[in-house]
Amino acid sequence: MLDEFKKFILKGNVVDLSTGVIIGAAFGNIVTAFTKGIVEPILGMFGGGPNPDLKIKLGTKTVEVVQKTAAGVEEKIQQTIPFLQLDLGAVIGALIGFLITAAVIFFVIVKPANKLISLMKKEEAAAAPSAPPADIVLLTEIRDLLKKGS
Repeated sequence: MLDEFKKFILKGNVVDLSTGVIIGAAFGNIVTAFTKGIVEPILGMFGGGPNPDLKIKLGTKTVEVVQKTAAGVEEKIQQTIPFLQLDLGAVIGALIGFLITAAVIFFVIVKPANKLISLMKKEEAAAAPSAPPADIVLLTEIRDLLKKGS
């Protein structure tokens, strides 16, 4: 039963599937960051949505702010605030996280699994008796018949 479990775990499909699930989760983070960091702000610019806290300014707008002085007098001050910024840092951070995750998965799971699979195939090939292929057997029989005939 232990040998069967070992063969099941070391099958390429199981390793590829688990690797795909992990990479897919990391890629989901990239998609989420891209959507929240770039797509939503651009859509918000056209749809009047909330102004997200992002890093790259696309534009500014001037607003009037009412401020009370120390004497209790209200003054109107014009202030320039960012209209729209893109948070490329979140996308780059997610991309770096994805690349790190992919590298770790590749070097910790995929490479050793591929090495084990190739070793198992070599062991199976060495253990199996080497029978000649069917076409070689047929050609040998034809050769032997031709030798008998002459």
